[in-house]
Amino acid sequence: MAERSAGPDRTGPLDGTVVVDLSRALAGPHATMVLADLGARVVKVEGPGGGDETRSWGPPFVGPADAPESTYFMAANRNKESIQLDLKQAADLDVLKDLLRRADVLVENFRPGVLDRLGLPVAELRRLNPALVLLSITGFGHDGPEGGRAGYDQIAQGEAGLMSLTGPSADRPTRVGLPIGDVLAGLNGAIGVLAALAERSRTGEGAVVRTSLLAGLVGAHAFQGTRWTVAHEVPQPSGNHHPQIAPYGTFRCADGTLQLAVGNEAIWARFAPVVGIDPREPRFADNASRFAHRDDLVELVEKAFADRSRDRCLAELADAGVPAGAIRTLDEVYDWEQTRSQGLVVEVDHPVVGTVELPGPALRLEGLDGSPRGRSHHTAPPTLDQHADGVRAWITGTARPTGRTVA
Repeated sequence: MAERSAGPDRTGPLDGTVVVDLSRALAGPHATMVLADLGARVVKVEGPGGGDETRSWGPPFVGPADAPESTYFMAANRNKESIQLDLKQAADLDVLKDLLRRADVLVENFRPGVLDRLGLPVAELRRLNPALVLLSITGFGHDGPEGGRAGYDQIAQGEAGLMSLTGPSADRPTRVGLPIGDVLAGLNGAIGVLAALAERSRTGEGAVVRTSLLAGLVGAHAFQGTRWTVAHEVPQPSGNHHPQIAPYGTFRCADGTLQLAVGNEAIWARFAPVVGIDPREPRFADNASRFAHRDDLVELVEKAFADRSRDRCLAELADAGVPAGAIRTLDEVYDWEQTRSQGLVVEVDHPVVGTVELPGPALRLEGLDGSPRGRSHHTAPPTLDQHADGVRAWITGTARPTGRTVA
């Protein structure tokens, strides 16, 4: 384990934790980026050729035409170092083993069996480093009748039932517009790593953490899952309206659309007068009645909004204490003062592209006195093999371990 830094330069609660990242694409890199955001030193080991395949995923690309950088790769690799190794070559495999002897965490998202074929089964990892925490992310699980299947987000969304719940109707299944299966698997993996590190602090023993795209998506079914497992009702897509609560969804107004959420009876009592409805009307007196007459209710709400602008509607709903909001495009989201106030946009200096903004970490850490405890400085996603010299110097003992990125 690397030395912890002290004083104002601390990068976060995982400062001094070393993560070796063998993963590529998105689920594994998202997990290791979360750990890097929390202060871990993440060494991304990339294979021969072009490294992580997402370096070639685009458009869009940015930077010079002869050395383009993928914005897809940039989405999941901030605060990391890169070293390129061919693990089929004995010398490079030895470099990886040296890294693993010094590491706290190894993350991989190979198909089941690939680590074994590289000569790094769990037993060998334990021999190299009994305190090592291994995070293994697969598409559909590391075992079971279909455990060997490749894991791609959209395929997992379909197989895990998410597409059957999403979209305007049952005959038009729709994927979520971002790689939610990969992101959930990455978040679950990071949570598992943190739990294993906490256990290791008591026992001194490493552990194996396993999760998958399938597990993340099924684990996120929430009330849609229990509609089947408990009530034996197969959920159907409900478009932009909530499948169990009304009114809760998207509504047309004079110059666009807005969303509102009447999540309880107190909100209903405040909302109904805004649209000229008696809250005690039998068709709408409670949520079950409103849901049964949802089409009528939507028609009445949109009729009331028909001659009002979106801004006017949102102002009136806010005055009444009714949760509501606009539907923003991503450029509007990243320009929104609220987004920026939460640290959700970070600026980094990329060695090829220059200064760029990236989506920022979802967590903010503070002491009980309000002082910041998380990473205050973020580094750009690395170029391929950018940190090879620094990493090799560290593992050969010619550079002092810091727990922070080596330039």
